[in-house]
Amino acid sequence: MKKAFFIMIKEVRDFLRDRGDLSFSLLLPILIFGLMYGAFGGNLQFNGTAYVVNEDPGGQYSTLLLQRLGEYKGLTIQQLSASDADAKLSRSGILMAIYIPAGFSAKLASSQPAQLTFKQRGNGGTEGQIVSSLVSGTAEGISQDIEVQNRVQSDLAGKGSNTRLIQTTVSQFLAEEKSTPTVSINEVQVGSSPDPVNQFLPGLITMFVLFAVNLTAQALVDERRKGTLERLLATRLKTGELFGGKFLAYMARGFVQTAVLLLLAYAVFRIFTPLSFLEALVIALIFAAAASAIGLIIGSVSRTPNQATWISVFVTMLMVMLSGTFVPVTEGTILGTLSHFSINTYANDAFRTIISKGGSLVDARTDILVMVGVAIVGLVLSRFLFRVTQSGK
Repeated sequence: MKKAFFIMIKEVRDFLRDRGDLSFSLLLPILIFGLMYGAFGGNLQFNGTAYVVNEDPGGQYSTLLLQRLGEYKGLTIQQLSASDADAKLSRSGILMAIYIPAGFSAKLASSQPAQLTFKQRGNGGTEGQIVSSLVSGTAEGISQDIEVQNRVQSDLAGKGSNTRLIQTTVSQFLAEEKSTPTVSINEVQVGSSPDPVNQFLPGLITMFVLFAVNLTAQALVDERRKGTLERLLATRLKTGELFGGKFLAYMARGFVQTAVLLLLAYAVFRIFTPLSFLEALVIALIFAAAASAIGLIIGSVSRTPNQATWISVFVTMLMVMLSGTFVPVTEGTILGTLSHFSINTYANDAFRTIISKGGSLVDARTDILVMVGVAIVGLVLSRFLFRVTQSGK
């Protein structure tokens, strides 16, 4: 067993010295996670532009509409001429434009129906649909204010009330209601949606660990093809010790890779306590053992380095897709059932139990036991399949 540890130390040292392996194993997942965090994390406040063609310049209600639209945080109002808007729509420079027709304010002032026109390409895009909803809601609010004004004036008609006073009083009450509404909304932000740390970090870690460990199966096939493994046995190294050394080396490589990524997450996102960080390392070690056993199986059944590479890629991608690394998997669906056949599912769930749910190893015991079972079964099977020479000895 001592010789197996020596093999492990040598291969881990070679891994740490290989800049290419380090870049793939450490820098690439960090880069990908950074891109995802930038895309999904941080402030989710809507930011968009409403392109408006105002053919009722100076009108009371067109001016009020633009004023109220300008009060929305994150919404920019850009006015265009009709010709400019049509030209931009024709070449997809913009996807939606709002047209305020001439006489818009005059019609509303005389209690006649007025209409805004929305011109859009296709469905107007996500931003256009949001802008459309904001404009429609604002226009509806102005319409309700006008209706209130007209209804009050109608009810007080012939009672000697001053029309100007009625308008001023109603406008005052409407303004007070708008500034201090009877029903208000309290927004409480709980994390981000989706929370990129909880959703993507465990999946990226397990994906790249499984990828890297499985790809070492290519090196195992190459060493067998070149006779390197057979020459090692000539040094009085036993087959079992060679097998054990390869397993420990793969496991150590996966654990080192995971530990570094978790340490960076600990330093940057402050998502661990000292105890939960240690518990995450335990999960990382168990997952690395299971991934190492899978890598040995692939290396043992593959005849050429290319076979080992493609089998590794297929296994890794299948495990990643089934585990819901990037798209949540719903229980009770076909994909939810298939997800139980992915080792990544159990590793991701165990990490999330520690990271986002504040749980412990006891809470993740089912996931841990499954990974231990995979490691044991994989070790037994890979030991049975393990070959030192091409002829199968």
